[in-house]
Amino acid sequence: MFTVVIIAMIVIGFATLLYLGRGRGRSSGRRGLKRRFGPEYDRAVARHDGDVRAAEHELGERVQQHGSLRELPLSSEAREHYVTEWAAVQEQFVESPQQAVTEADALLARLAKDRGFPDGEQFEEQLTALSVHHAHFVQGYRSMHRAARDRSGTEEMREAMVEARGLFEALITEQSGNRDRSRPSSPDDQGHAPWPLTGRHAKGRNT
Repeated sequence: MFTVVIIAMIVIGFATLLYLGRGRGRSSGRRGLKRRFGPEYDRAVARHDGDVRAAEHELGERVQQHGSLRELPLSSEAREHYVTEWAAVQEQFVESPQQAVTEADALLARLAKDRGFPDGEQFEEQLTALSVHHAHFVQGYRSMHRAARDRSGTEEMREAMVEARGLFEALITEQSGNRDRSRPSSPDDQGHAPWPLTGRHAKGRNT
């Protein structure tokens, strides 16, 4: 009888340790996903109506599918070309916001492709891959892509351009093996435009 009790205690103890170990593993995995995806983690949970397990399963699949992607470096000439293009698009926004947003959306798609991400023709796949490596910036790209295709107001398009600049800067400045995934200071955290909007679309702003 005594032997049976000892065996039962050992089995219960082992089961408890196994349960706690799994709990710690899930907790560690959750922290890892939150750290990697930042705001994308919260968006995934919201998209799954608060179902954390479903959201984490989706994010885990993203990592499995695109985590091994290695970004290609840009030549100095290509980098300068993209910077010039982006500056021109920003200037164009003053007189033609819709066209500027559309061109900026296409520019980001080309830039991401040049850095080794899936072709922009498959926007969702490209966005998913970008979210694994640049999670803090993809919402801006998502907003601008939507603004480029919908009849958005000027202010909404302006905000989309401001947000999307974060991804542009990340793809332009971050090179393979030298990545800082922290959120950069531009555009600023107050959402101010990184360029002055003047003229008939400025709506009185002078940021």
